[in-house]
Amino acid sequence: MPEVRLAEAVAALSLAIDIGMGQPLEQGLRTCLIATHLARTAGIDDEDAGRVFYLALLRHVGCTAESDMAASFLGDEIAFRGGAVTLDFTRPAEMLPYMVRHAGAGKSVVLRARHVGRMLTRSRTFLGSMDSVCETAQLLASRLGFDAVVQQALWQIFEHWDGGGLPGRVGGEEIVLPARFVAIAELFEGMCRLRSPEEAVEAVRARRGTAFAPEVVDCLCAEASALLPVFERTSVWDEVVAAAPAAPGDLTDGEFDGVLAAIADFTDLKSTYTLGHSRGVSELAGAAGEAAGLPEADIATLRRAGLVHDVGRVGVSAAVWSKGGPLSRDEWERVRLHPYYTERVLTRPTALARLGQLASTHHERLDGGGYHRAVPGSVLSTQARILAAADGYRARIEDRPHRPAMPPGKAAASLREEVQGGRLDGDAVDAVLAAAGHGGGRRRRSRVGGLTDREAEVLALVAKGQSIKEIARALTISPKTADSHIQHIYTKLGVSTRAGATLVAVEHNLVDRSEDRETSR
Repeated sequence: MPEVRLAEAVAALSLAIDIGMGQPLEQGLRTCLIATHLARTAGIDDEDAGRVFYLALLRHVGCTAESDMAASFLGDEIAFRGGAVTLDFTRPAEMLPYMVRHAGAGKSVVLRARHVGRMLTRSRTFLGSMDSVCETAQLLASRLGFDAVVQQALWQIFEHWDGGGLPGRVGGEEIVLPARFVAIAELFEGMCRLRSPEEAVEAVRARRGTAFAPEVVDCLCAEASALLPVFERTSVWDEVVAAAPAAPGDLTDGEFDGVLAAIADFTDLKSTYTLGHSRGVSELAGAAGEAAGLPEADIATLRRAGLVHDVGRVGVSAAVWSKGGPLSRDEWERVRLHPYYTERVLTRPTALARLGQLASTHHERLDGGGYHRAVPGSVLSTQARILAAADGYRARIEDRPHRPAMPPGKAAASLREEVQGGRLDGDAVDAVLAAAGHGGGRRRRSRVGGLTDREAEVLALVAKGQSIKEIARALTISPKTADSHIQHIYTKLGVSTRAGATLVAVEHNLVDRSEDRETSR
């Protein structure tokens, strides 16, 4: 049994969201405590208070959707988000100067000018991407088992009381109760941390009746002094776990695996080049563990570590992951940090910490030349060696911005070269290649929503970020036919955005086309 509660698993996901939003670890946890305190002080019932608790942890769970597009506008989208937490993004006078100052920060004058120009000419498209972010958040919350009210709140988290928020569809009493508390708690947390409690209260009061519900503003102003102790703690993890709604017990194995799969898909949405990667590593590592004769418990751990091994990727800008040319020294340093971020996100509770320790080894090598610890092979377990080989194989058969996907036979040969060079373990590579079907049969692709074969092909290209014209050209069909296929796909999947369709495609293994390539030694 995993021995982990839902609140603990979602709190760990909240830490991943923090690094994806450019915030310090536990920013989401502090926001959760503030919002929950306000909700209980306001006298709302336990059911809605529980929704406030989880909404605060998940409010930005859609942040990995459209990361490539955000990076194309802004450069380092994580750095941009990090400084924008206290801003009202619906106010041009407040947002435009910030965007101009930070778009392409750290780049040359020419590149910054390009980012600013792109941002100003396509700002409507950028703001329109909020639909994708909100739908992704809703779908992930549904996968995690949260009810319709929490899902609706995730659609409304950027709405304003006066109707002037985003996507701009509701206002006033139409905004569900949990969303009213979480939005105000986030601003208060950011202002207290970056400015002062006095300025935080003034900032909240200034948005009374515009961004925020008047009665919630009044509640926060009355309770402000009681909320300040959350900023004095070294860590608020234990307080958050203690404040969680009553639960029937630890997650079952199936529930735990479902949460980890949701984290995997949240992670892989960071880049169109990694869609389905974590699920693929999980499946391959588990099958390799079976081929190697590992005990069932070790195989289960391998599968789970595979699902979360790359969660630290969300802490590195999409501009780095999508770069087609050589990485700079600074960019490489950021890449080398992502296994470290994986471990930090999963450092608590104990069940997740064990997974984090294994998951964070996926780039270690036997000769000590890996990262982030650069440890020698003598300290790498059999599971760690298999995970590294599985990640290496899957990465090779997937497209990357700097190279096309390798045919499986070439990928297998490349892994064997790593063995000869003393970097990967020979037995682990043999198990991974056996599990990958070298000498075996093909896997049958799964289907969802009654999609036809052609619709599945179109969906795979949609998930990769291709335009209607690009899809039509790739499949030798007219743009009108391609668009018709896309509309049918959206209807069948019950989504309305590319990001939503992508998430469903990843969940049902419809993105990976590698098994359609010729398998050879």
